[in-house]
Amino acid sequence: MKKTKSILIIGPFPEPTTGVSLANKVVRDILKEQPNYKVASINTSYSRFDEAIGKFSFHKLFFNLSFYPKAYKILFNKTIYITPGQTFFGVIKYTAFIVLSTLLRKEIIIHVHGNHLGNEYKILKGFKKKLFYYLLSKTTKGIVLSKSLKGNMTPFIAAEKVKVLPNFAEDYLLKTTTEKSFEKLQIIYLSNLMEEKGIFDLLDALALLEENKIPYEAKIAGAIDHTQKEEIEKRFSKLQHTTYVGIVKGNDKNDLLNWGTVFVLPTYYKMEGQPISILEAMATGNVILTTAHAGIPDVVTDGIHGRFFEKKNPKELYKSLTYFDTNKKELSQISDANKQYFKEHFTRLQFKQRLLEII
Repeated sequence: MKKTKSILIIGPFPEPTTGVSLANKVVRDILKEQPNYKVASINTSYSRFDEAIGKFSFHKLFFNLSFYPKAYKILFNKTIYITPGQTFFGVIKYTAFIVLSTLLRKEIIIHVHGNHLGNEYKILKGFKKKLFYYLLSKTTKGIVLSKSLKGNMTPFIAAEKVKVLPNFAEDYLLKTTTEKSFEKLQIIYLSNLMEEKGIFDLLDALALLEENKIPYEAKIAGAIDHTQKEEIEKRFSKLQHTTYVGIVKGNDKNDLLNWGTVFVLPTYYKMEGQPISILEAMATGNVILTTAHAGIPDVVTDGIHGRFFEKKNPKELYKSLTYFDTNKKELSQISDANKQYFKEHFTRLQFKQRLLEII
């Protein structure tokens, strides 16, 4: 009989829903399904959404201090699984958890959901750099999203201790009874509406489609960064064939993804890793138009799964859109290939098998 393994997951959980919070929820659900695992969690999710990630504020300070009393849970678990942020403040807010886990000789797993942690360490100096290193060097085992992202953990632990765990998309997205229509471009965006995620680049490219009378329909989904809400709404108001559908989940998300034929993510987000939204789009047969940023080239091949275009360049995105407008047969072929590619690499079952092997 297998010995029960106790694990404490510390990190953000929905709500709000982000790539990290969704992944943590699925990790918790998977482990709870296993008879030989006892699972606890501490939710560190910050309720206010804006693009000022990694910047200090007293509201964040008091919020982070509020979940420190829950550190007692470390006493009752053998493995401490943490998904920290990638900035200085994003890491040090977990100081109490990491130090207590180290003193109690717990196994510490750090799961990094992005490609900024290593860069942050490089630019830090003095005491901040030493503290950053001290905390992350206590890691027993590191997890990154793809091979090209291993360098985010190798400054702190040996390379053989860094494991690769690709992201996933939920299997319900594979269930559809409707056929896609390729008569015109049906464009979707599914991510937080932030400048660094490229929302303005997309809206500018859509404006070019309308200016040149290219038929399309676009549906934009996600939470709006409140600091840029006015400008985003101003851009929307100028587009006749673009609809903001808000935050979508479950069947609404499934319907949106199955309606779309082209998924666009013009990201240059510094915290980006391997966006789950891209995998969700592949699962539902969307052609991917995105940037060769962070870990995206590890899962998307230019010319095979869609097209890469230059960051911060709406005109290049426009050119990619018009290419598929005049090559609709290719659009259909890539759609079918992306579904199959997803089934072979990024299902929840495959994620589960890899996760359990690593842990």
